[in-house]
Amino acid sequence: MSGKPKDLSEFFNRKVSEYNQPDFIKADPVCVPHLFTKKQDIEIAGLFAAIFAWGNRTIIIKKAKELLQLMDNAPHDFVLNHTDNDLRRLEGFKHRTFNATDLLYFVSFLQAHYSKHVSLETAFSQWMNAGDETIEQALIGFYHYFFSLEHVPNRTRKHIASPEKNSSCKRLNMYLRWMVRKDNCGVDFGIWNQISASQLVCPIDLHVARVAKRFNLLNRAPVDWLAALELTSYLRKLDRNDPAKYDFALFGLGVMEKF
Repeated sequence: MSGKPKDLSEFFNRKVSEYNQPDFIKADPVCVPHLFTKKQDIEIAGLFAAIFAWGNRTIIIKKAKELLQLMDNAPHDFVLNHTDNDLRRLEGFKHRTFNATDLLYFVSFLQAHYSKHVSLETAFSQWMNAGDETIEQALIGFYHYFFSLEHVPNRTRKHIASPEKNSSCKRLNMYLRWMVRKDNCGVDFGIWNQISASQLVCPIDLHVARVAKRFNLLNRAPVDWLAALELTSYLRKLDRNDPAKYDFALFGLGVMEKF
């Protein structure tokens, strides 16, 4: 494959079209927020699905659906109006290293936020400045805001990534892609308006990094925040208004096609 941007653009745009389709939804964690129509339910279901998104996708989807059933499949109403008895239902929940202690803190944060804000978007967007090239400040601000309640379990901090820790922030970048990107393909929701698709950072993990290196889009060895920025910077050469759409191509090539 040629390394010329024009050649790459044609190839990757074709791959984006191939994977950015409704058929993609059912086997991907994005299917979880697609169970809902209310904006706040989509936001909350999407957040949990993204936070759970490491490892086997079938198990990720199963566990996210299990949690939402514990919330009576009405997560926004649950986080705002739950009783102590409702919370006891959550005490046996576990997904990999995410346990009930983490879950109860997440619910506390979401209750605190939604009691003052209509949308979860402001939990990210309020930390951004005019002219920010990327969502870096949104992610850093969200981390500190999320852990601003009085009692924070130390173990829970590992579940929210931050560029300050040089994490790739893969799962949060994926979540923001879901919420922000607007097109007519039916996968991403595009329900947030204060963050632009041009500011999104492409989610990167080992699969995506492997494909990116095959096409000379990425030189950095560690899969970290600087790698995410380097990759996104290249993808902006292909489409400066929507670099994160190439997540579909890179993910499809890496995971589906084992490229």
